[in-house]
Amino acid sequence: MYIIEGNIGAGKSTFLKLLERHLPYITISLEPLHNWQQQVYGQSLLANFYQEPTRWAYTLETLAMICRVREHMQESTKTKCTIVERSIYSGHYCFAKNGYEQGFLTELEWQVYTGWFNFLIAGKCKPPQGFIYLNIDPAVAFERIKKRNRHAEKKITLKYLKQLHQRHEDFLIHKIDVLSELHEVPVLVLDCNKEFETDKVYFAQLLHDVELFIHRTQLACPKITSATTRRSYDE
Repeated sequence: MYIIEGNIGAGKSTFLKLLERHLPYITISLEPLHNWQQQVYGQSLLANFYQEPTRWAYTLETLAMICRVREHMQESTKTKCTIVERSIYSGHYCFAKNGYEQGFLTELEWQVYTGWFNFLIAGKCKPPQGFIYLNIDPAVAFERIKKRNRHAEKKITLKYLKQLHQRHEDFLIHKIDVLSELHEVPVLVLDCNKEFETDKVYFAQLLHDVELFIHRTQLACPKITSATTRRSYDE
């Protein structure tokens, strides 16, 4: 199992769907946004968080952790090469940690959340084969978020995206205060400031980088031969 990470607006869902189209030997698992973005529980927890973060941060992060642990356990048992959007790791090291550092979670809430994280990681979740990090400038991400104009994201600020960007860098690049087993997990960093969805040449380069990364790190994925598995971008 591989995990794709990146800031809000990096293009993770779009990138995964393109990978699925051009790499038929993989399966993808998109982030279950409906659990906290739509009114599954009678209200949008994500919209509530952006409007009143100190009230909703703990509720949102706890729900996200539950969903991601369940998904991690399910996907890690599959024999086919799977790429999952976001993870319990970024939920903790990026979003929940940032919420705590910004004062959105109280000290008690952070300790309870961290206790559950440590318990679930140790007993339920084994590390992925690799992380794929879609790196994007926060200003570029901010413009993309405004362009897609999702109701739940209207309160997102550039300041918040800059905070999350630093958390992703600390987690994936600098490995600051992360679990020891994650230090050995390889990370592929992709520059996603360009519009890879419309730039066919650039996406082909990113696709090649992902294929090479899987080649070098795979354990359970089938052997890949470009003649049988790679599709032309123009298809």
